[in-house]
Amino acid sequence: MTIRCAVIGVGYLGKFHAQKYAALDDAELVAVVDPNVEAGESLAAELGCRHHRSHQEILDEVDAVSIVAPTTLHHRIAASCLERGIHVLLEKPITTTVAEADVLLTLAAKHDAVLQVGHLERFNPAIMALGERLGEQVRFIEAHRLAPFKPRATDVSVMLDLMIHDIDIILNLVKSEVTDIRASGASVLSDSVDIANARLEFASGCVANVTASRISQKSERKMRLFQHNQYLNVDFQEKRLDIYSRGEGEMFPGVPQISHEFVEGGESDALLLEIRDFLGAIRGGHAPVVTGEDGRRALDTAIRISRLVENTRL
Repeated sequence: MTIRCAVIGVGYLGKFHAQKYAALDDAELVAVVDPNVEAGESLAAELGCRHHRSHQEILDEVDAVSIVAPTTLHHRIAASCLERGIHVLLEKPITTTVAEADVLLTLAAKHDAVLQVGHLERFNPAIMALGERLGEQVRFIEAHRLAPFKPRATDVSVMLDLMIHDIDIILNLVKSEVTDIRASGASVLSDSVDIANARLEFASGCVANVTASRISQKSERKMRLFQHNQYLNVDFQEKRLDIYSRGEGEMFPGVPQISHEFVEGGESDALLLEIRDFLGAIRGGHAPVVTGEDGRRALDTAIRISRLVENTRL
């Protein structure tokens, strides 16, 4: 079955979505949608599809869409698609409010449509390898996501722009209720929060310390996890997982032996994996890796952090 697809919003990230669909044999890229006529027509000519200025013009012509529009438009566009039974891959964050997310979840269930949220780091090979090695009692997690300043992302705070990636991953790994949150942050180069830190405490006893900055001079995306007799280090940029484990013997008297193994992901294409998972969920009638419920939970936690930061920010 060839799935007829469109991409709504073809800015920096949206054009990559369109290119992936166009390259797949089991998908047909019917159209790209963007109010920017020059950008939309240029990409449509490159990929051999049509350009439309409004998503309303394609609702009778497609089975599935990627929505890569600004976050403030997610709810309106996704709702109109889901109401028609169109499957939706919605870039993160799912919406701007939890109430909007709940509407989308209700519509997806009512019309039997797949609603997948684009938390792309779930398809990073280092995270995929981590899931196979993590036990049930991870005790401490430390995450750092640092990036240079980019004006295109300042329509939302750093919590909804960057930190939400790590929030989603941590919630998925810990699988326990958040019992307490402490957070602080500051606005530096934009009117929104540009750097923030949050401490999450879980009912399981796990603690996660999460830092996100979009005003760094370097890029860094790392997560460190500690569990009984083991330390795991995830490098998202290098797509590498390092595992340090306590051995049976001793390196020196009183000093336990430490073994080291690593997994390298190579040149895997996370966006292509995400889109294939989306199409596979449509064909198979099963849930995608990142569900709408996952997106809602990450958004709810990010908003809770944001409220705390707003009360303390400089």
